[in-house]
Amino acid sequence: MSLFTGVGVALVTIRNGADEPDPTATGELAAHLAGRGMRAILACGTTGEADRLDEQQRAAVISSVRAAVPAAIPVIAGTGATTANRASELTDSAVKAGADAILAWPPPGSEDLAGYYATVRDAAAGKPVLAYHVPWISTPGIPVDALADLPVAGIKDSSGDPDRLLAEVAHYRGDTYVGSSALLALAGPLGAAGAILAVANVEPELSAAAFAGSAASQLELTDVHLAVRAGGPKALREMLATSRR
Repeated sequence: MSLFTGVGVALVTIRNGADEPDPTATGELAAHLAGRGMRAILACGTTGEADRLDEQQRAAVISSVRAAVPAAIPVIAGTGATTANRASELTDSAVKAGADAILAWPPPGSEDLAGYYATVRDAAAGKPVLAYHVPWISTPGIPVDALADLPVAGIKDSSGDPDRLLAEVAHYRGDTYVGSSALLALAGPLGAAGAILAVANVEPELSAAAFAGSAASQLELTDVHLAVRAGGPKALREMLATSRR
């Protein structure tokens, strides 16, 4: 069975006036988005700026999000790291904090992807693990032809490469989750399991409609997609702050 189907959100981490992470406010955002149809919540991923969080802060965010959303909505924790040992530590901590699944990018230049993901799988203690193809963080990423040999339940592909997406959906038996909001109207009709999206922080319904195959919704997402590509999590927080005024 798939971890989830449809559109999930790559959650931003809300920060307070002192620029410190605010787990309570982040959990409230997660609950709000779950109420607007998001099928999964990714906490402490790249959009959540996990690199700005220490291990206790990560655990606090994951715990707050898990407590805030319905039990049927899986909470996925980002635990990618530059070594297998560090990824294992982060995965163990995330599971103890309440994560239902794990998303991990591999060490840049990794030549032992299967070994790395086996280490993460073992630390996940039975929770599903998704591989994460994000080549601007972890170069060169995960080749499509390597996926079948990895001990993972699926992959999140944030490359934005339509040729790669086509190959994954056509040839990989695990679940493919698209991470680029530019490809939603292609990914859904092709048969991707779902999407995990930064833009869903501000446009959850439009993201879901695009994934369902609406070309009009895909086009309507253009400006938000480009703004998030250019401005990252900071831009998302600014959009959220403006929308709540």
